[in-house]
Amino acid sequence: MIRTHDLGKTFAAAGKKGVQNVAVEALNLDIPQGEVFGLLGPNGAGKTTTVRMLCALVAPTSGEAWVAGCQVGREDAAVRSRVGILTETPGLYAKLDATANLAFFAHLYGVADVDGQVQKYLRMLGLWERRGEMVGSFSKGMRQKLAIARALLHEPPVLFLDEPTSGLDPEAARVVRDFVQELRGQGRTIFICTHNLDEADRLCDRIGVIKGRLLRVDTPERLRTSLYGTGVRVRLREVAPAYLDAVRELSFVQDVRQADGALTIQMPDPEIHNPALVRALVTAGADVQFVERVEHSLESVYFDVLAQTQEEAAP
Repeated sequence: MIRTHDLGKTFAAAGKKGVQNVAVEALNLDIPQGEVFGLLGPNGAGKTTTVRMLCALVAPTSGEAWVAGCQVGREDAAVRSRVGILTETPGLYAKLDATANLAFFAHLYGVADVDGQVQKYLRMLGLWERRGEMVGSFSKGMRQKLAIARALLHEPPVLFLDEPTSGLDPEAARVVRDFVQELRGQGRTIFICTHNLDEADRLCDRIGVIKGRLLRVDTPERLRTSLYGTGVRVRLREVAPAYLDAVRELSFVQDVRQADGALTIQMPDPEIHNPALVRALVTAGADVQFVERVEHSLESVYFDVLAQTQEEAAP
């Protein structure tokens, strides 16, 4: 549904004739239909530039891209008709009511049943009762929901969301997240740029980390495993050297560490090996209080990927 090959974008450096700043470098992505894909990166990493290229709003300076079967740069009008986009600062007409805002854009998109589509998405996003109010009186959360409705009026197969919950209160953010989950069930491809790592972890099938160039792409779980492996923490009533020896003798144990009355044990597949691990500890005389999987946040993954990249780039 979205495919890029060595996609890149450079901009002329302000006040420096002949100098180019690289915003995106050699981007290669392959995002299938129905996937929710999250693009993470610090400010200035190229996330918004990537979205603008894929929506045919700015032209790439190198490489190729295809969105919903249309090639960027050659079929730009077709690309724009097949995508919906929520920008970080969506422009809505403050002096028009919600219905008039959506109807105006529906006509621009060439929507056949304007009234029907406007009503559908106002109801879906909980704005129907406020349809006659001026958008200038709406809260930021309401404006954000209205902007999402605008992006969906023409039923695009691909949806781009740039910071969809930025600045929203928890309730409004939850409404937006729930709506994204609903769209996932409809088979739409959703491309999300966000700084909210917990949100990306919950919503996205795969994550890409970018800083000018794409650093890593994988599912959140596989990103964790590739960086930290898999393991469990076993809390014992007391820790004795014999218990450590019993664990180290198990063939599947890759590493074991003791801290704060618990053993942290790295192994390839905890679900398979946990029973044997517990049996070995009990046989050695240990009182096992509980066993828990060692979890790493997506925030840890994100910062460690960026740190590794900086170390690799250092002379």
